Amino acid sequence: MWEEKIESNPQVLAGKPTIKGTRLSVEFILSLLEQGWSVAETIHNYPRITEADVEACRRFAKTKGV
Repeated sequence: MWEEKIESNPQVLAGKPTIKGTRLSVEFILSLLEQGWSVAETIHNYPRITEADVEACRRFAKTKGV
């Protein structure tokens, strides 16, 4: 579930939803995918995240209508 991977903390990126333990916003990850980055490229360039984190971003966006 995305709830285990995504958090909104007012002290991190002004409260934007981020992948827990990072300063990578859901919005940023989704923008990379929209630009044509693959999940593998995203994980390679941001090694602190996992495929499950990227999927959580997608599910969060779908659930929240982002």
